[in-house]
Amino acid sequence: MDRMPSPTQAKTTELHRRLTEHAKRWPQITEVTVRYRAKFAYIDAVLDDGDQLQLCRLRDTGHPEMWGFALFTYSGERYEDNILPTGLPFGTPEQALDCACGLYLGDPPEA
Repeated sequence: MDRMPSPTQAKTTELHRRLTEHAKRWPQITEVTVRYRAKFAYIDAVLDDGDQLQLCRLRDTGHPEMWGFALFTYSGERYEDNILPTGLPFGTPEQALDCACGLYLGDPPEA
């Protein structure tokens, strides 16, 4: 079995920074939280009304620009591997956030 070590502190800090910066596109998001379990990063958003929204799970591939993508489905209450609008099952953390937030919060307002 191929086991990937838990992410380093630098990697976790950088992922959180990237997602927090990108989430500014949605004014209703007040905070992005990232939880880790082995090679997975679970991405949630705290909304301005205090609700917490589970968004997606990223799978660490070892490359900072290529993360596996699973969307949290509220109908099944679980993470399901999915494809991004690019047609690929992996992409950047920002692409994953765009996909999940676009689904659950709508497209961000134009700047």
